Parts: sequence; C-alpha cells; structure tokens
Amino acid sequence: MRSIVPPGQDSVDQSTHRRLAALTGELLAARADGGAELQRFLSVSRRAVPLPEPRVAGELRGRAIVVTGGNGCIGTVLLRQIRRLCAARVISADIAPPRWPVPGVEYVQVDVRSSGAVEGFFARYRPDIVFHLAAQRDPGLAEQQASRSIETNVLGTAKVAWAAARTGTRRFVYASTGKALRPYSRCVYTASKRVGEWMLADVARHGHMACSGARFTHVVDNSIVVDRLRRWCDDGEVVRLHSPDTVFYVQSALESAQLLLAAALAPADDVFRLYAIRDLGWPVNLLDLALGVIASSRVTPIYLAGYEPGYEQSPYPGLYDPTLSGDVSPLLNAIEAHRVEDAGVAGVDSASMVACTAPDVVDRLPELERWCQVGADRQARRVLAEIGWELLVGTVRATSPAVLDRIARLTADHRATMCAEHRRIDDVVRRYAIRTPAATVHAPRAVMTANQG
Repeated sequence: MRSIVPPGQDSVDQSTHRRLAALTGELLAARADGGAELQRFLSVSRRAVPLPEPRVAGELRGRAIVVTGGNGCIGTVLLRQIRRLCAARVISADIAPPRWPVPGVEYVQVDVRSSGAVEGFFARYRPDIVFHLAAQRDPGLAEQQASRSIETNVLGTAKVAWAAARTGTRRFVYASTGKALRPYSRCVYTASKRVGEWMLADVARHGHMACSGARFTHVVDNSIVVDRLRRWCDDGEVVRLHSPDTVFYVQSALESAQLLLAAALAPADDVFRLYAIRDLGWPVNLLDLALGVIASSRVTPIYLAGYEPGYEQSPYPGLYDPTLSGDVSPLLNAIEAHRVEDAGVAGVDSASMVACTAPDVVDRLPELERWCQVGADRQARRVLAEIGWELLVGTVRATSPAVLDRIARLTADHRATMCAEHRRIDDVVRRYAIRTPAATVHAPRAVMTANQG
C-alpha cells in the first residue's frame, strides 16, 4: 500500500483508488481484530474517575459557577455532574447554542475572543468558580485556521482569566491537552494550549486567583478520529491514516468532566497544578480502529498519508523518564513527572508546574492579537512560536539541573537521528544541565509512542 501511493499526496486517482480498495480488503481479511479494537475504543466511554463526591460538592455548593464552552460534549457532561452533586448557580458561556440543554443551567452566548463580551459577562455574573473549556480542539483545523485558533485558545483564555481575576473569581480550572506535555512545538494547537497553561500559572503566581488545569487525551465521546473515519466510509472517500504504527491514548467525557472537578480541589495557593489520569489503559491502534470502522460500514480504501500538519511523527526522545513509566500519567513529561504530588483523588496525578518567568509573553499578546485580527496566519504563527520558545527556555532554566542531566543522558544516543526541532530543544536542556558522575539509565518497564492529545 505504501509503494502504490507515497505519503503526502492530497488525492489519488481512480485507478489507484481501486488498487488500494483491493489491498484494504485483503488487509481486512488478514487482520480481523479491527472490530475488537473498535469495541474496545467505544467501551472507554463507560470509564469513570473515583471522585470524592462529598468533597467536590462541599467545594461547589452555594457558589456561582461558570463553564465556558459548556455547550460542547465535555462541557455538557460537566454541567450535569455539577447539577447532580450540589445546589449551585451554574452558567454556561458559549458562542454556540446548547445542543443538549441541562435543566437548571443558565445559558448565555459569549464569544471569548471579544474583550467587550467577556468583560460584560463577568461584570454581570461575577462567578466564584470558572471552568474554562472554550477552545478550538482540532489540531488539523488549528493549522488551517491559525489566527482564529490562536485568538480563541491564547487570547480568549487570557481575556477570560483576567476578567475572572478582576471580578473576584476565587478558583479557575483550565481544560488543557495531553499534547501540551511537549516541551516545545510549532504546531498551533499544541503551542496555544501550552501557552494557556503558562498564562494561568502566571496569574496564580502573582496571587490573583487560585488556578489549576486538567490534561485530556483523545475523548471517545466526541472523537475527531472516528467521526472522520465514518464520514470517509459513508462518502466512499479514501481513509487517510498517518501510519500503520500510530497508537493513541483515550479517555471518556465522564472521566474528563470528573478530572476537571478533581482539579477544582487543588490547594488555593499560588501554584498552578496539572491533573491527569494515571492509568489510561493500553493505547488504541489507529490502523485496527480504522479497519473496525470500515468492517462495520463498507470497504473503503486506506491511504497511508503520513503525518499531516498539527501532528508529530515521533516525540522528543527526552519526553519521558523511563524509571517513572507506569507510575505517573503519560500526559506528564519528564520534567513534570518529578514534581508529582498527592492529588487526593484515586487514580489521578497532580504535578505542580515549574514556576518560570517569561515577562515578554504578556507583553507580546497585543502584537499577537493584531496579527490574528487581520488574519495574518504566518505572522501569528511566528509570534506564537517565539512565545513558546521563550517559555521552553524559562522552564528549563527553572528546572533542577539534576533532572535536566538525566534527560540529557536519555537523549544522548538519539542525537544523530533527531529532527532539527528536537535537537534544538535538546541543546537547551544540555545548556542548563549539570553533568554528574555516570549514572545508570534504567530500561523502561513499558515503552510506547502514543499521540497524547
């Protein structure tokens, strides 16, 4: 299949389409476990976090609670959980109308990209607690609509956080992504969410508001992947896969909502903490998942298209510390894993974010907004990438040299094969690492490469 059509083509002709369809049929016959992989994927929607509900109810009861992006899949589940657990005033702030209205919830139309709309909303409702979910969540679409995505994920987050702090919000919980565990990335979605994490950490560090975040991986209930697979099959189009070796972690919308509620139990201090599920199960194989969808529909040709913009072919080799594999959530990187503390919720890890100063980040937001408002994607990408790089350097400088030394040892044998971006990251790590006497780098208990977001 790879030899018939090389990766990177936008389309295939009819002759190639027929050849790929025939080979896909043979693959279905030879690899008949796709149906099982699809069912395993779908079964994750029933998973839940053992949340300490009395503690959560006590934290939320009697409060005015805002959920931005509350009309989406996870937002709706979160609204239901809040209404079930306690008596509180709950407001959903979203640009779109609700698809699944929750009784007792007030629905207000707000565009987080609009300073006036955000300021007016917070001046009126003055919430005690904010769960910020409003975002562009599709990595591929974020590349196609860079300015709009940055305006929503970075500038919108800043506007919501600052308005919340100014109007007396006591707690702010940020919905992030597993992709933000990458120390640096030029991908719009990844970079925008990583910058969002730092901005909330900066708000907390200055004592303006207690802030915490939850990192999600692929949510089965609103799966971008399965939606695309089914649409391609229904339309008879080519099914485009990154690679036959691609695997990714998954979680449920219920787990995601419960993780946000767990993050609302974070200590009310000046430290931004990230919350993530420790055991996400075995990653899903993309090829088997696609075969399961095809088998349940009709034979549609698979094209191994390669990794498209917004997705990373392989992670930075120092992303994980193998001595912690299996003990810490795979949504926390090697720097963060060494900062894990008791989350007070079974099966959930909490890691305090490295407190790094990057004064130019906030100063450059007006420049970023100017480019976004005129739709200058190239310039907006450049500024976002420069901001992301400053945050990487700041994070590395604020990290224990011993931790950096360990990462440098882990990546030593991979230097020759690293892509330019990963080598640049590694150079920064090595610049601030202190070389210690030879230490053993233990083999990981389990080694896998998975798409985290």
